Amino acid sequence: MSERERRPGNRSAEALRLVSVSKVYGAGDGAVTALDGVTLSLPAGSFTAIMGPSGSGKSTLLQCAAGLDRTDRGQVLVGGTEMPGGGEAALTRFRRERIGFVFQQYNLLPTLTVEENTALPLRLAGRKADPERVRALLAQVGLGDRLHHRPDALSGGQRQRVAIARALVTRPGLLFADEPTGALDTRSARDVLGLLREAVCLHGSTVVLVTHDPVAASHADSVLFLADGRLAGHLPAPTAEAVAERMTHLGDRVAARGTGSGPLTGV
Repeated sequence: MSERERRPGNRSAEALRLVSVSKVYGAGDGAVTALDGVTLSLPAGSFTAIMGPSGSGKSTLLQCAAGLDRTDRGQVLVGGTEMPGGGEAALTRFRRERIGFVFQQYNLLPTLTVEENTALPLRLAGRKADPERVRALLAQVGLGDRLHHRPDALSGGQRQRVAIARALVTRPGLLFADEPTGALDTRSARDVLGLLREAVCLHGSTVVLVTHDPVAASHADSVLFLADGRLAGHLPAPTAEAVAERMTHLGDRVAARGTGSGPLTGV
């Protein structure tokens, strides 16, 4: 049985749905459409990479899907529940209860230990941290002997491992990773991608990875491609070579559109 087939949970359940989501920055002649009517659905327990040329809208897609930015139009549903409107407090509570984040910049507090940084989301949510669970998560990411170290005593790869443990400590159904390997060496990047795969296989999370790296994308179950704020293709069971070829093709089409040779029709 392959690694992709050993996944627990109900794959028919829907972890994330976007319905006709649009986002525009600016106004008038200076307006930029970052997302243009994007509709997609990701099953629970899946690992999806999102790729596209610079300016394609992939970071905006992550921010809107994760509730870090408001959409102008459309719906975002996480685990079948619509992202709340209204005040920021309700949105913050929704994120803390349902979503985890891993960024390229680790965002660890320098005055806190590894153990304290990992437990921080629970403290911010007013929940009591279970020391055994926190330590078990850190042992799982290979930092069981670094509990009382501070971030400045860790390598970049170790700091990202703390960030992943921190993201998992609240048991999120949905985990967003925005260029999590961008600042890491090849070995550390491979280890981090393996931990994201374990988040799916062992913890039942749904992982959405935004990356520019075909090798990183090849660790996912499938890749969604964006161009000009629209979905522009889908690649199941990706390999690094297939992803790189698709990105080259997509980049050529975007460049051709920029020279006025016709609309982008997809990949």
